[in-house]
Amino acid sequence: MILPIVKPGKGGLNEVGKYRPVSLINIGGQILEKLLIDRINYHLHSKSLLNENQYGFLPQKSTVDASMSAKDFVHTHLLRRNVVIMTSLDVQGAFDAAWWPEILNKLRDLQCPGNLYDLTRSYFSDKVAILSANTYRKETKVTKGCPQGSCCGPGFWNLLYNAHLDLDFTSHTKAIAFADDLAILTYGETTSEAEAYANSDLAKIENWAKQNKMQFNELKSKTMLIARKRKRNREDINIYLNNRRL
Repeated sequence: MILPIVKPGKGGLNEVGKYRPVSLINIGGQILEKLLIDRINYHLHSKSLLNENQYGFLPQKSTVDASMSAKDFVHTHLLRRNVVIMTSLDVQGAFDAAWWPEILNKLRDLQCPGNLYDLTRSYFSDKVAILSANTYRKETKVTKGCPQGSCCGPGFWNLLYNAHLDLDFTSHTKAIAFADDLAILTYGETTSEAEAYANSDLAKIENWAKQNKMQFNELKSKTMLIARKRKRNREDINIYLNNRRL
């Protein structure tokens, strides 16, 4: 069952995008989800299989840790008289965009126990979402997404999102994630050099997103230049996402 909740500060309630769809799952389903994701997370954490630069939905990690990691990266390179370009990427649809076949692929790649893999595959089978309001009722088959309000949604999202943190970025770039929020930090001796490395690594992220049926929203993604040598560096930067300048 889907319960639409109005997003804070949003007007125009006739638009679908102004609502956050929260899933109401029965108690038996919630217990099953909790047991399943706890076992999967135990496997991932006990073998240190998740990238250390993911800070969301993980024990002993928080937004403060993510912020401090970004601060340390910037501070280190400013001391070396480098410039840093920070790009904040927004996932279009976020958890709703999680592609189930790729989640199952990641479970196989990370050698998840067979019983947990089979149960996850069954969990993704024949799922139906129901929206009911007064006399209106709409029922549709669901083929992707980690339901907001589910116990296992955050864990499955981390499993999927972990792959792009492991991409072969240049040595100039660091990716930091908190749930679906992603910051790409790239340094260079000059603005032009940092720009070139940043665009190269963003192209890798774009390609990963296409392969995983996901898209980053260039209209909500932002970029900024962090530098001390303002007089010797351009202050305008040309960073591109989906062939559009941020």
